[in-house]
Amino acid sequence: MNDRQKEAMKHSNKMGAGADKRKHLHGDEKMDVVMNEFKRGTLHSGSGEIVKDRKQAIAIGMSESGKSKKKNK
Repeated sequence: MNDRQKEAMKHSNKMGAGADKRKHLHGDEKMDVVMNEFKRGTLHSGSGEIVKDRKQAIAIGMSESGKSKKKNK
């Protein structure tokens, strides 16, 4: 575990250190921030655990940006 991950685990906010910063972003900006947090190893799931699965990070980003994985028919 690197220093960023250790610092992220110490953060008292269950949603993670970056969750507060993402509140005011919309759409693709939010998705970019979520994926960057995942790459740095500081993205947290709802339970407070660090996200290690890329698919889970994508799901979090899409959920927060209001997008859906399903394509409209």
